[in-house]
Parts: sequence; C-alpha cells; structure tokens
Amino acid sequence: MAKSEKKIDFEESLKELENIVDKLEDENMNLEDSVKSFERGVKLIQECQAELEKAELKIKKLLDDGSKSETNIL
Repeated sequence: MAKSEKKIDFEESLKELENIVDKLEDENMNLEDSVKSFERGVKLIQECQAELEKAELKIKKLLDDGSKSETNIL
C-alpha cells in the first residue's frame, strides 16, 4: 500500500494536530518550521475530515438500511 493510501489512525492524527498547535503557539519557532508544521496540520485535517465523512456515510447507511450488507466503507 502506498504511503498516501495508508489508512490513518484518527485518534493518533488528533494527537499530532494538538502537538502541532502547541508548537505553532511557541513564539520561539522559526518561520520555516512554522510553515512546515502548518502544512502538516492542514494535511492531517483533510485526512481526518475524510475519515469522518466515511464514518458518517456508514452510519447513515446503517440507519437507512438497518443492515451492514453494503457498509464496508471503512
């Protein structure tokens, strides 16, 4: 599986985002590191949003169908 296709760990990604925010709030961080951290944070947010959308779709299908037969999304 290619790196970009790797399934993310949602909770782990949230922890990493928290760490990024803490680092960005540090006034001693240089501009280059701040930009790199910001870019990583944006990527993590996009990945987490995609995971949340998949979970929401799966829940909607379960509620609509009452079955798991077509919900192998995650």
